[in-house]
Amino acid sequence: MKKCAVLLLILCLLAGCTAPPADREPAENTPPPAAEPAPEEPCGYTVETVERECEARDDDSALLATYRAALPVLVPCRSNGVGVTAETAATDAERRALAAAETFNAQFASWKDAEPVSELAETAREDRSWRQEAGIGDFSEYSMELDCRVYQTERLVSVAGDYYSYTGGAHPNTVLMAWNFDLETGEFFAPEQLAEDAEAFSRAVREEIVRQIGRRAEESGLAAEEMFWSNYEEIAAGWSSYAVSFDGTGMTVGFSPYELAAYAAGSQVFHLPYELLAPCLGDYGRAVLGLAE
Repeated sequence: MKKCAVLLLILCLLAGCTAPPADREPAENTPPPAAEPAPEEPCGYTVETVERECEARDDDSALLATYRAALPVLVPCRSNGVGVTAETAATDAERRALAAAETFNAQFASWKDAEPVSELAETAREDRSWRQEAGIGDFSEYSMELDCRVYQTERLVSVAGDYYSYTGGAHPNTVLMAWNFDLETGEFFAPEQLAEDAEAFSRAVREEIVRQIGRRAEESGLAAEEMFWSNYEEIAAGWSSYAVSFDGTGMTVGFSPYELAAYAAGSQVFHLPYELLAPCLGDYGRAVLGLAE
């Protein structure tokens, strides 16, 4: 009997420990605080090459014109390599990447449609007809070609293009082209934007081009005015309006035939290493080019 009384006392004490005090309401069953959203993962990019080829023929099946272009296409993708599209974009970072790709690809869109080929073929048809009527020489088909070389980093896409065309003249024409794109801002940029002082940067590049012109002419046993146009220094001063591109070692400035020298001299291309450019670059330029302070 005594043991039963002790056991009953213990049970009462335990009940008193677990019951809430009379002056306090039971705690609500609230869920734990929500975890903070994970930071957005930035998109990466790949550059693919799209080939575009076509030809045009006259009514008698004679070949009038050919067209070929190897074009860069910027594709945003996630860290796992899966491409991002308008339908699958789920974050602001992915939507910004899509906008950047659209800006980049729009620059080359005109090379993909049939309009250049149609215009080229129509001019070639007129030339062929005129030659047949006048009995002057044989007709050679017209042609247009664009080849692109791409240098890409996490921040930069630099495209150097070689455009060739033949439209019935004495010889084909070559035009050097270039495009430089900042993946972070989603915009193309001019080379002067990389400089701390645009005027000083432009002057330093001009002086290096002029120096290389002098050395090139000397190696050929000529004065610079004999190998290049007499106003070559003035032309070199406008270097940023010509074909400027970048690679892993520096900046290249390319002048097409006729721009700096006679056609027989060919294209004139000048490479400037980053060591030479570095003192003139600003914070933005070093960031875009991936150069340490």
